[in-house]
Amino acid sequence: MTQQPDLDALYSPPAEMIQKAVLNHLVDFHIEYLKVATFFCLATGSERGLDASPRGGPPGFVHVLDPHTIAFADWPGNNRIESMRNLQRDEHLGMVFLFPGLEVFLRINGRGHISTAGELLIQLREGARTPKTATVVQIDEVLMHCGKAINRAGLWKDSARLDRQALPSVGRVMSALAKMVDGAAEMSDAQVQQINAHYDHSVRHDLY
Repeated sequence: MTQQPDLDALYSPPAEMIQKAVLNHLVDFHIEYLKVATFFCLATGSERGLDASPRGGPPGFVHVLDPHTIAFADWPGNNRIESMRNLQRDEHLGMVFLFPGLEVFLRINGRGHISTAGELLIQLREGARTPKTATVVQIDEVLMHCGKAINRAGLWKDSARLDRQALPSVGRVMSALAKMVDGAAEMSDAQVQQINAHYDHSVRHDLY
């Protein structure tokens, strides 16, 4: 077995202010950030392993129920619903919020459960659409996290935007997967373009 490095010898301890900034409940400035939050990544796990999944919505789509509790709706995706299945096995989760244009993250660690309570689902509606389920999170830790990773990635710079034509399209990926998994013949350009067109429409318009 490889010897584990002595991390305490390699890294200095966090500053006292950083340690004190990790709270077990939301305060006013956390709530202000959640009111404008439009995107976070959700980490869950089970005895089968770990999973990370993106979540997005209009500003404030993560609702603050009280200083210790938040909730968000589940909306259509690929129907793997791996995060919800994981939470039924292991309630622990982590959330990392990104704020476009800002050099800061918000992190929440806690315990989640899936709810079908009618009153909550109505509260989480988007327009005329009511979600089938909601995830309710009991907060164990909440902290603001520095945005050095954003600047290392150049994430908000126009120069960091990728050329869509420089990478395989969704249609090309689906064609390659069909060939790998099912031994199917490679799709024609027309079939690839049809998949691309369907995906482009769905990912922009079939949100709820």
